[in-house]
Amino acid sequence: QVQLVESGGGSVQAGGSLRLSCAASGYTYGTGCMGWFRQSPGKEREGVAAITTGGGTTYYADSVKGRFTISQDNAKNTLYLQMNSLKPEDAGMYYCAADRRSWDPMAPTYNYWGQGTQVTVSS
Repeated sequence: QVQLVESGGGSVQAGGSLRLSCAASGYTYGTGCMGWFRQSPGKEREGVAAITTGGGTTYYADSVKGRFTISQDNAKNTLYLQMNSLKPEDAGMYYCAADRRSWDPMAPTYNYWGQGTQVTVSS
């Protein structure tokens, strides 16, 4: 059974940084894709970043390019999201996901999801 546990969320001021982690168990790294998604009240869940766990190809939403970096440590079965220059619009619940079902790595169509970690950005 795949389990994903996010951590690292918190409250920061605009311009600050956070690093999110997602510890995965029961998931075979090196195959498929993992991603970070976020959702704020009244909005749909949106893709933030994704990575193919085998080849390391990365994908980013336009709104976070140049500010966020997705990475992985296969030895630790852990996915990361380094978030710099945070903006108030980056606030929301951030979810880790594994094993996508569709061709689009940024679509919220993954089989496994974590419980989420909250990010708050004050202006």
